[in-house]
Amino acid sequence: MQLKEEILQILEENKGSYVSGEQIAEKLYVSRNAVWKTVDSLKKSGYQIDAVRKRGYCLSEDSNIFSAQAILAALPSSLRKFINIEIKPITGSTNTDLKKSAENGAPEGTVLIALEQTGGKGRLGRSFYSPKKTGLYMSILLRPVFPAEKSLYITTCAATAVSEAVDCTADVNSSIKWVNDVYLDGKKVSGILTEASLDFESGGLHYAVCGIGVNISTEIFPDKLGNIAGSISDGKKDLRAKLAAEIITRFFGYYSTLEQLEFLPEYRRRSFLIGKRIDFIMNNKDLSGIAEDIDEKARLVVRLDDGECIALSSGEVQLKKGDIIR
Repeated sequence: MQLKEEILQILEENKGSYVSGEQIAEKLYVSRNAVWKTVDSLKKSGYQIDAVRKRGYCLSEDSNIFSAQAILAALPSSLRKFINIEIKPITGSTNTDLKKSAENGAPEGTVLIALEQTGGKGRLGRSFYSPKKTGLYMSILLRPVFPAEKSLYITTCAATAVSEAVDCTADVNSSIKWVNDVYLDGKKVSGILTEASLDFESGGLHYAVCGIGVNISTEIFPDKLGNIAGSISDGKKDLRAKLAAEIITRFFGYYSTLEQLEFLPEYRRRSFLIGKRIDFIMNNKDLSGIAEDIDEKARLVVRLDDGECIALSSGEVQLKKGDIIR
């Protein structure tokens, strides 16, 4: 880690409080002059840092520049040593990049965030519109030890964590459309895509990459997305660091006991499909029914029009016309 990043992390961890240059210098084994020059460079980069003689340096609590250090500082101490965050200005897809890192041995807890994606991916081959400074685009690398058939839990766990984090960060009330979308006021504000590599010898997963996209603002979105995509704020305040920290914290809180499905009651509570008529495709057939429940395997339980009850573990479902998302 470069000196600039190390000093910024110390200031972020003590945001709103003064830290003396002597303390920083001793902790990082550098001169006080090196600390002064680095802080001056951070100030020129836009960080609101007060420097007071005999008191030291203080990063303003109003400072909201998006950085890995700002995210790490907002994480519980138990997670900081485990999470490794990289932020890229632009990339094709954070999922694609992180899968390459996984193949090269990157550890669980690696988080890749992009300020912009040119090829953001959604489920079923769709794209996820990811323009600069309008959203949070992140992927999390996991190395699960459970069977591959339980991989659905990763997506549903992530949806729960994202919905909770959105509500906490933006002071809203979001809901979940099974299996992986978060909605607010009838529009999609977040999508989740989990991609995995199978270990055929063990029957488990070699790794999984959970990609998460959240719309902070839709101010520059094209008109064709106006009736589909929503946002969690007006974009006037940069919520990305706080939102990223909330998602990571809540996700790994659930992931640590994933097979116990501690997230499932909250996932059910937030689901807006329960009790509504839906359309879906199964075995190349167009089917309709009532979404009755989410079972203990996180599958959507549907009662078909002919009375048969089935459980969906994957696929795309749509509300019948006339049903309103709330």
